[in-house]
Amino acid sequence: MFVEVLTPDKILFSGDAEVITLPGANGSFQILDNHAPMIANLKSGNVEIKSYTQTETYEVKSGLVEVLKNKVVVLV
Repeated sequence: MFVEVLTPDKILFSGDAEVITLPGANGSFQILDNHAPMIANLKSGNVEIKSYTQTETYEVKSGLVEVLKNKVVVLV
């Protein structure tokens, strides 16, 4: 799946990933390839993106995530 992590100032991450772990308002959750469409609120915590070769982690205060057509957009 294609993942973008965006702030008002810059793009933190843009690329393919196997799994993304997010700090949801009701607890952390993971998004895998071909996930159903969804929109969710994020709380303070870590966004962890596992690609095929590495893992990247970003600390966030709050945000939103949108999943649509195998693309994940995280706004923080």
